[in-house]
Amino acid sequence: MADSLNNDGDTKVPGTVHLVDLSGTMTGRHAESGQRDIVLIPSPSSDPDDPLNWSPHRKALSTVCMCIYTLMVGIASAAIYSVLVPISEETGISLYTLNQGTGYMFLFFGWGCLVWQPLALQYGKRPAYLLSMLATLATQVWAAHTTTNGQWIASKIVQGFAGAPIESLCEISVTDIYFTHERGRYIALYGLLLAGSNFFAPIIAGFIADGQGWRWVLYWCAIFNAVGFVFVFFFMEETNFVRTHSGIAPGTSIISTPTKSEAPITTTVRPRRKTYLDKLKLFQKADLHKPNELKGMMTRPLTFLTFPVIFYAGFSYGSNLVWFNVLNATASLILNGTYGFSASIVGVCYVSPLIGVAVGAAYTGWLGDAFIVRKARKNNGIMESEHRLWLFVPSLLFIPFGLILWGVGSAHHIHWFGPVFAMGVIAMTNSVGLQVSVAYCIDSYRALSGEAIITVILVRNTMSFAIGYGITPWVEDMGLQNCFITAAFVGLAQVCTVFVMIKYGKRLREMSVSRYKGYVDEMAKSGMAH
Repeated sequence: MADSLNNDGDTKVPGTVHLVDLSGTMTGRHAESGQRDIVLIPSPSSDPDDPLNWSPHRKALSTVCMCIYTLMVGIASAAIYSVLVPISEETGISLYTLNQGTGYMFLFFGWGCLVWQPLALQYGKRPAYLLSMLATLATQVWAAHTTTNGQWIASKIVQGFAGAPIESLCEISVTDIYFTHERGRYIALYGLLLAGSNFFAPIIAGFIADGQGWRWVLYWCAIFNAVGFVFVFFFMEETNFVRTHSGIAPGTSIISTPTKSEAPITTTVRPRRKTYLDKLKLFQKADLHKPNELKGMMTRPLTFLTFPVIFYAGFSYGSNLVWFNVLNATASLILNGTYGFSASIVGVCYVSPLIGVAVGAAYTGWLGDAFIVRKARKNNGIMESEHRLWLFVPSLLFIPFGLILWGVGSAHHIHWFGPVFAMGVIAMTNSVGLQVSVAYCIDSYRALSGEAIITVILVRNTMSFAIGYGITPWVEDMGLQNCFITAAFVGLAQVCTVFVMIKYGKRLREMSVSRYKGYVDEMAKSGMAH
């Protein structure tokens, strides 16, 4: 093999790892069930409270808490989509201003990560999740009582900042407790909850507004966040873990008969296990004693824009998400205007994208993980991070098909089932774009993933903000048919860029080795590397 391997299964090139031990000669930890020749990357430490060593039940509970946070904050971010007209009629705030506020909210969902992510990595993810839900709860009550343009815009900006952890922190929580070969399915689960909450919220919001008024849509979002806060407070534990080394040194003896509930650990002295009350503490002692690295963590994500692979992951994520924004921006025009659907029925139509994101999550998650293991087996056990990018191939068909069916089909007044089906197709491609793009970034630069994912979100949300301003004049100037024919070709061109990264991605990663190592060494000194 051309690239020398370290004990963690990694080669000198970030994103190239020895995932499958075909010869059975590697000394690192291996999977305990199923495919036992799969190397555990990253290698766990000897501490039973290392999140990588947690029992399946403990990991599952942590994942449930992350999912509840994502669902509650996600619903609050999208619930107003189907009640904008009633809000405008009662408050006098124009639809343009209401949509403008939503655009600012998503912009701050991205840029707020520059503050939240460093704080979470420095002082703890658990307090970040809890504070984020409390702040989101407050913004929902505030928004229900806004009466002026300025108040509405301000409430949406604060909501975006308060909910920013939903964009970048959850992915890192997944990497804290799951290994490379199983990470895809849990990032897909996160993607399902993130995108799914955005499609589920308008369904229930329409009926709440019809029965209780639009303000109760926001009140219920506040109630949901209150319930989520209580659950997360009592059941989520901290996943930050200060590592003094990257894994198990070659030749370390391993306990051959692990207990049923815990992964095997080295024969070193076992640290004291945390009690339940220890887990409930808002701040963990290890986080409070780390050197303060906030300044570096707030500035490095901007520097990471110069890493082509990280920038591409953000571009890929953003260019898939823009079609979700286009869908939402034109849903009222098409479903209300062309087909005469009521607000409640428009909400029901969002069942289609809900199904779409579920299909996309299953494809990129469970099938995706099996796919990369299969690719690694065919590649002498070596996994390249670009292997995941092949999962974009179906999008070459589905993105243009969905956009043409949605826009051109509606322009020709085809049966309503066509555009509703197109909603599901577009949502599926959005789900694929989310999971594959995020996983590609993490697989490529795992040790920097806590900060690199901020870079991805900054690119993605800036693109999302821009399209929010451009879609309305685009449709008005070109009309539905020409607009969406153009969009279909743009979408096709965007997906085709994946072949450039499949071919040249590893070369770009090789060129970044020295810079990557420098950042990793810098972060490892303070226990911040993942």
